[in-house]
Amino acid sequence: MTAPPGPVRVLVLDHTARPSGAELALLRLCEALGPDVSVRCVLFADGPLVGRLRTLGVPTRVLPLDRRVGGASRTALARPALGHLRSAFALVRFQRDLLRLIRVTGPDVVHTTSLKADLLALLPAVLARRPLVWHIHDRIASDYLPRALVRLVRVAALVPAALVANSRATASTLGRSAVVAYPGLAPGQVRPGRRTPPSGPPVVGLLGRISPTKGQLELVRAVPFVLRRHPGTTFRMVGAPTFGEHEYEAVVRAEAERLGVAPSITWVGAVTDPSDELDRLAVLVHASPVPEPFGQVVVEGMARGVPVVATDAGGVPEIVGRGAQALGELVAPGDVRALGEAIVAVLDDPVGSAERAERARVTVAERFTARRTAQTVTAVWWDVTRRSRRAPRP
Repeated sequence: MTAPPGPVRVLVLDHTARPSGAELALLRLCEALGPDVSVRCVLFADGPLVGRLRTLGVPTRVLPLDRRVGGASRTALARPALGHLRSAFALVRFQRDLLRLIRVTGPDVVHTTSLKADLLALLPAVLARRPLVWHIHDRIASDYLPRALVRLVRVAALVPAALVANSRATASTLGRSAVVAYPGLAPGQVRPGRRTPPSGPPVVGLLGRISPTKGQLELVRAVPFVLRRHPGTTFRMVGAPTFGEHEYEAVVRAEAERLGVAPSITWVGAVTDPSDELDRLAVLVHASPVPEPFGQVVVEGMARGVPVVATDAGGVPEIVGRGAQALGELVAPGDVRALGEAIVAVLDDPVGSAERAERARVTVAERFTARRTAQTVTAVWWDVTRRSRRAPRP
């Protein structure tokens, strides 16, 4: 089987330009790609991601999506015409423009990296007769997404030439086979040598968007148990609310006041590079009460040599492992008592926890690299390109 002449040309689509989990994974993927791939990106909104992609040398343009569509909730995505006539007209115009852009750029593959981009690109890619690859970063399950959206996505997922999932847990929810490509880290994210644990009273941190799905409330409720055993411990909540989740932050802060632990908690806000925050921690907590598709922050913490306590659900066990060779503590989602006990177990055994964290750092440096992600995704692009070129044109 001969390879297509020249690099495979890929048009990557994402609905947002805000650097969230999938978008940061896209940056690392683009940076790690080899010369056998030529990528250009189209984002459906302007924002920081545009400049960061261009800095990497990736040609990037903005194809604006009407805010009524782009800002629609995941529940609204499953409604016909997004429940609004003007939104329907905007959607038709956008898909017409996207179809024109695909035809003009003539990629070998159209690659989408968010649920909105997945659905919005489906018809234009089919009409342009270009193979479509969905890169899925969400578990398509009713405990994670609205039930109507789950049904819609599972049906639509039969159309793309290939699916890429960010974990086996995500792949298992898609209703068809998918290639698993774990979101790998850039070399600079991995500590180059063994970590020296921070001195002073222990610091426990949770990094992630302030959201009911990230578990800040569960950690706050575990704080009293930890303080009874390790009174000098402080806690850092690193992240900020988005997508209308300020009300949840207020609930979490009120709970901290009610429990009398607010003085032990620092609300840091969002940070661009989490490395400094991770390096000061004695324990990194991942407390999501619902199964997460992957668990990017768990990988990032392990890469810095930080002991990890995480929930035993979704893609996280694929990172941490179970049993005697586990690389961290796993607890049942939503079990506040177990969460507190696991944090205390790490603090009670600093030597053993440091040894396990070092094994985790070495493992992450081998298994979860952006280069491996790029190799896996590139193989998918070449495969669908070859299959597309062999297929007869109608």
